[in-house]
Amino acid sequence: MQVWKFGGTSVGKPERMKSIQQLVTSDDEQKIVVLSALSGTTNSLLMIGEAAKKNEDIAAEKHVNELFTHYETFVSELFTTKEGLKKGNAIIENEFNHIRSLTTIKPFTIKHDKMLVAQGELLSTQIFAAYLVEQKISSVLLPALEFMRIDADNEPILSEIEYRLKELLAFHEDKKIIVTQGFICRNPRGEVDNLKRGGSDYTASLIGAAVRAKEIQIWTDIDGMHNNDPRIVKRTFPVRELTFEEAAELAYFGAKILHPSTINPAKLRDIPVRLKNTMEPSAPGTVISKTQTSSAGIKAISAKDNVTAIYIHSTRMLNAYGFLRKVFEIFEKFKTPVDMITTSEVSVAVTIDNNENLDKISKMLGQIADLEESDQDQSIICIVGSFLADKPNIAIRVLEAMKDIPIRMISYGASEHNMSLLVDSKDKNAALEALNEGLFTFE
Repeated sequence: MQVWKFGGTSVGKPERMKSIQQLVTSDDEQKIVVLSALSGTTNSLLMIGEAAKKNEDIAAEKHVNELFTHYETFVSELFTTKEGLKKGNAIIENEFNHIRSLTTIKPFTIKHDKMLVAQGELLSTQIFAAYLVEQKISSVLLPALEFMRIDADNEPILSEIEYRLKELLAFHEDKKIIVTQGFICRNPRGEVDNLKRGGSDYTASLIGAAVRAKEIQIWTDIDGMHNNDPRIVKRTFPVRELTFEEAAELAYFGAKILHPSTINPAKLRDIPVRLKNTMEPSAPGTVISKTQTSSAGIKAISAKDNVTAIYIHSTRMLNAYGFLRKVFEIFEKFKTPVDMITTSEVSVAVTIDNNENLDKISKMLGQIADLEESDQDQSIICIVGSFLADKPNIAIRVLEAMKDIPIRMISYGASEHNMSLLVDSKDKNAALEALNEGLFTFE
């Protein structure tokens, strides 16, 4: 069995959904097909939710009607039979009645917002499943809300997902294609919840791990992981092989093609992850696995925005122990992860990408140390590869490439796969271009 996930752009037009049907039925292997919402749908649902939250009923109704019209057109262009079109229209009528009923709830809370946003995946999967039936393909729709579970810390419970999936799949052993939703799940209270934006990748990896899939495939609109951000850098190329560790670093530090948490379940069960392009299915894409055949060295670069640097000074650090523990206990208290850290005899600098509790964190840190004003609008640039064999030369090449660009912090040595640089966000694009030209060879 394989698990194939298709993103919003891959299902965003009727002709693309038809091409997905052809892709997933191109061989006889049983597949679980994970779908995101149609492109643009999640943003529209978030707008509807925002209007409902503000009691802007007219605006909410306008957004709902616009989205409904889009789906009416989509369904009319997708289905080719009278029966199929009738089924497609029934699906959107039913789901949009539910959407409209949600927007009338007062007060409109975060619980209702999550129920509303889930409609994107519920719509795309029901429509695709109905299309497979119209095409007389052996298939079934398996609702993710019946097996995807998260705990009180919003972390997926793999053991429970595995147990529930095993029971459900036992009833559908004869089905060639099993369709389910990405992104959505239930929390410990049984409420509809989600794995945050981009979580359909994570869903696919969790399902792959739960069923011990032969391979997990993530289909997007780009030919695999590139060595740099093609939206910013002039010359990039696809990276054909990455290790789990390399891919995890790139995803966490900003590579848009992959959700940051995707790699963990696949790595746990040693299941290869293949990144493919729905617009060019024959392209090899990128394979992420435990081992690689390519040589060591720098593989790729990614960048993470909206980073804040916090600078902490205390003479009590000198020849003292326990100070860093106190610092990190403060970040733990507010559930705020630290990305980078550098230290000297009496100073420590850290970066965070969530400013929600910055004022509270700064206040508590001020009770144990002196703080400089934090630097916001920073970017972390992550250089990833296998550095063990060529570690001395890696640092020289990186710093030489960055000689004309101010660097605020450097993190290097804790991992054999990552060197991270902090720069002001206004310098990010120039830094990515400089590193691209300085670190890679182009034919």
